[in-house]
Amino acid sequence: MNTLCVCNVRKRNAVELPSRDLPEHIVEQVAFIQLDYIVCGLGPLSTDELVVLGYFPHDADIEDPERPQILVYQTSTRSILSTDSLSLRGYEQYAPKDYQLTVCLIDESRFTIVSPKDIVVAIPYDADDRVEWLIDNNKFEEAMEAVIANEKQLQRNNLIDVGRKYLDHLLFLQEYELAGEVCKKVLGTNKSLWEEEVYKFARVHELRKISRYLPQGYYKLDPHIYEMVLFEYLQLEPEGFLQLVKEWPPDLYKVSAIINAVLEHMIKSDMDDKDIILEALAILYSYNNKYDKALALYLKMQHKAVFGMIEKHDLYNVVHDMIEQLMDLDIEQSIRMLTEKEETNSSVAMAKLKIPSNVVVAKLEHNSMYLYLYLDALEKIEGKSSKKYHGSLVRLYAEYCRDKLLPLLRRSDTYPIREALNICKSNNYVPEMVYLLGRIGNTKEALSLIMEHLKDIQQAITFCQEHDDPDLWQDLIQYALNKPEYITYLLQRIGMFVDPRILVEKIQDGLEIPGLKYSLVKMMRDYNLQVSVQEGCKKILVSDYFNLQERLVTLQTRGIELNSSCVCGGCHQQLISSHLVSRLITFNCKHSFHEQCLPNLDKCAICCTEGKSTSSSIL
Repeated sequence: MNTLCVCNVRKRNAVELPSRDLPEHIVEQVAFIQLDYIVCGLGPLSTDELVVLGYFPHDADIEDPERPQILVYQTSTRSILSTDSLSLRGYEQYAPKDYQLTVCLIDESRFTIVSPKDIVVAIPYDADDRVEWLIDNNKFEEAMEAVIANEKQLQRNNLIDVGRKYLDHLLFLQEYELAGEVCKKVLGTNKSLWEEEVYKFARVHELRKISRYLPQGYYKLDPHIYEMVLFEYLQLEPEGFLQLVKEWPPDLYKVSAIINAVLEHMIKSDMDDKDIILEALAILYSYNNKYDKALALYLKMQHKAVFGMIEKHDLYNVVHDMIEQLMDLDIEQSIRMLTEKEETNSSVAMAKLKIPSNVVVAKLEHNSMYLYLYLDALEKIEGKSSKKYHGSLVRLYAEYCRDKLLPLLRRSDTYPIREALNICKSNNYVPEMVYLLGRIGNTKEALSLIMEHLKDIQQAITFCQEHDDPDLWQDLIQYALNKPEYITYLLQRIGMFVDPRILVEKIQDGLEIPGLKYSLVKMMRDYNLQVSVQEGCKKILVSDYFNLQERLVTLQTRGIELNSSCVCGGCHQQLISSHLVSRLITFNCKHSFHEQCLPNLDKCAICCTEGKSTSSSIL
């Protein structure tokens, strides 16, 4: 039989019961289905599902057509939900008529399949059966999903057991990376299970694959677990070892044990990645608070991470003997570190340097280039406190940066002038020599340098103007007499500063001077302008004098108020009282006395004691 008729049994309604002779229930055909297999037995599973024992003909497109199949058929959709092949003894020799399906327990959905040699009881899969079937078929990920989805229905299986079976399967397949990921999902915070699985990885030397999945937060494993991982990285993958040392917090393992392992490894093996191992060792030393060793290693490797370590751990007091080595490594970062100030509540200008400047100068005094770079940077940020190094800075600017020399000479007064002048002479720095000679009062020599070496008449005029010395102007005029172009320039500019007749009278007869007419006119205009300005200033001064004099006389002749609260400066009693009649003497300093209390009527006794003198009024 390869057809299936689906019927529905229901009670008749009032319309369908015209006579009581008809049965109370009626059977209705719901569906008539043509199947591609022979039905050997049939039983109900639910209102919409049937259990069918089917036998496929030999021409069916299945793997083993002679093996009977248990099928779950959904009538509403006319589709097969699941199939299961039965392994019965001698099934190759049987025909469809040799099989029979009976229902034993409808409530429990138990079915009995009978063949000539076997009796099989079939029951629906429960959640545990589903999980176990997935495990048997190596579908572990689906099994884990099934465990999570049906956690409350499971009795024989749980996520940890299934996950560990999956881990064993992955380790057998050498899928170590995936196994490490599964460990993180399955093992959770179970310390003992974690350690058991880690040892499995250790036996195959694949701890590196599980390293990034190991617990590192609130809960963690025993230190020797992390040490095992680090030892394997050290032996087989130095770059990974360095990365783990950077990433893992040092409280996961015993730092001293790892340091000893690294030192032993360096002794016993020929390292191709020596710098990597040394960097890791430096970090381990810093974890162990052995900062001096860590800094020494960084400097040996010429690694710029040394600056970050100094800042992070505040090692400024430790690096005093390493300053020059740090400068060799990175000048810019070293200068920034050496000029860094302490964080205080005071202003930045008042904050102290983390490394005292006198320490740095002492360490760099034999390296003039480094000293120049440091003092130049210090000059920019320190200002007043760096003035004590201006003497050294003059020498260094003269050697490395002449452009900054003259501005320093002008703004500072803390360097030895004679020494600075000798430095400028040795380097033939004429503008700097001119300034220093003018500062020490040797203006004639300074003017001579301007005229003979710089040949700059404008600077010469400016120099004479700054020092305002008539003899200096005479020297300048004398220098310019045999140079017509200088005379022209002086005629146009000198009228504002000295009497131009001095220059005109000294010009030789017959000397051809370019632009003489224009220069004389400008000279006279400048001279007249100067005279008019002086006369205007004189008028203003005279007017201000008389106004101020009048104001002074008014202030000194105005009355002085006295009342009953005023006290005599001699007897310290009230000046004005009903029982005491005496003349009163009041000074402009506001001190008042009874006449009999003042020994010298012309002077205030209080102000004379303090070294002052005032005028008085007698009332």
